Amino acid sequence: MNIYQQKNRWKLWLGISALVIVIGTLIYSNYLVNKIAKQEQEKVKLWAEAVANRAKLVHKTDSIFKIFEVDDRKNIELWAEASKYIAQADIDGDFYWASRIISNNKTIPVIITDENGKIQFVNNVPEDKMKDTTYLYSLLQKFKEKNPPVDVSYNTLGVNKTQFLYYDDSYIYSELKITIDDLVKSFISETVINSASVPVIITNETKDSVIAYGNIEELGLGPEINSKDLIDEMKGHNMLKVELSKGNTNYIYYMNSYVLRLLRYFPFIFLAIIGIFLVISYLLFSTSRRSEQNQVWVGMSKETAHQLGTPLSSLLGWVEILKLKNVEPEAISEIEKDIARLQIVTERFSKIGSTPELKSENIDEVLSSIIAYMKLRTSGKITYEYQNRLKEQTLLPLNRPLFEWVLENLLRNAIDAIAGAGAITIEISLQSEYCVIDISDTGKGIPKNQHKMIFRPGYTTKKRGWGLGLSLTKRIVDEYHRGKIFVKQSELGKGTTFRIMLRTR
Repeated sequence: MNIYQQKNRWKLWLGISALVIVIGTLIYSNYLVNKIAKQEQEKVKLWAEAVANRAKLVHKTDSIFKIFEVDDRKNIELWAEASKYIAQADIDGDFYWASRIISNNKTIPVIITDENGKIQFVNNVPEDKMKDTTYLYSLLQKFKEKNPPVDVSYNTLGVNKTQFLYYDDSYIYSELKITIDDLVKSFISETVINSASVPVIITNETKDSVIAYGNIEELGLGPEINSKDLIDEMKGHNMLKVELSKGNTNYIYYMNSYVLRLLRYFPFIFLAIIGIFLVISYLLFSTSRRSEQNQVWVGMSKETAHQLGTPLSSLLGWVEILKLKNVEPEAISEIEKDIARLQIVTERFSKIGSTPELKSENIDEVLSSIIAYMKLRTSGKITYEYQNRLKEQTLLPLNRPLFEWVLENLLRNAIDAIAGAGAITIEISLQSEYCVIDISDTGKGIPKNQHKMIFRPGYTTKKRGWGLGLSLTKRIVDEYHRGKIFVKQSELGKGTTFRIMLRTR
């Protein structure tokens, strides 16, 4: 099995494993979040029921309070009638029950005035204030504003006297009212405090004013709380309707806790962090691996050049000896050509790893030279067609020995792909700022999923190949000549076209 096919298989299995881990993490995290959410909702539900029960208690207490208010009114009216009875009765009349009614009023503050508003009688007012006229008249004004007066006008000895009775809430009523107010305040406070750690607000009936709030710091509304902003933020979430007192409806809005909302995003944040870590690790390891590969290639290339140097020097010496022995000149000439070729190969290997010098070269001449060289070393069953579509001589910045190596590799691969009779077409043209060279063959073709893989070091379809030719080719074109090389098109059984794009300047 090819090393890259094995690598791709491992990638596939690792990808599937990672996907399973991700899905498993999301499912389990979602299960935990839903479980916590359910528990929180149960707490909020219990809290809401407690709120409703407290509201009922407040409402019930308020109803009792209203009964006391009505009773106070009836008592004061009865007291007024008793006062009128005593004032109108004969001197020998029965005052017992009337006097008992009047004497039994020890809780309702009373002030009686004449028709001109002058105070005539005061009852159940603090003793130290009984002679304080200013206090009494201020108290009278308070009574007038609070409760409507009771007419206690009467006729005695044929004389009509007009009087009005003003009163305040009884001491019991006042204490109950304070208790009710404290109960409502306590209800509101405990509603906010016992809100299961969730953001909560209580609004008035028109939903335009916030009575109380709790746990809203996380909403980020700033130090100055604006009722409208707060209500707008909470609307659309959970809402509970309560009646704190009869005829007075309030609304409670609450939302999921901050911790629960964070937990919903936790799996994605967690996986994103892991993903970023893995990507960075992969890039670092890939860079390190490529660096190691480059060092190995450079070292191998230079060592190859060094090893070739010794036999080349020896061959040059033997050529001189053959000349002295009058060997046929044609044989010596061919040997010298092969030695020259070996010197070029040695030079190529020696240049790997160092920045090559680029010179202006006639690209048409370079291509013609390589095609002529390869024709002499190729079976006659393979034909070459060179199509020069350049309108004029074109000079490109090239390192000729290295670029000739690129062309040789591509042409040799084309010959191997044909594996018998076929044709190789080389076409050169200009496209914008690039000089484009297409090398096509009628060979077996390359599967589409291997178009990029064939340029990787070690990849080969040959039983005895090392898989370095196209890898070195790509390095020379991309890195040394700032160009591009890729498979333009390929069809199984019909052939392949490689495209080289070189900058014209």
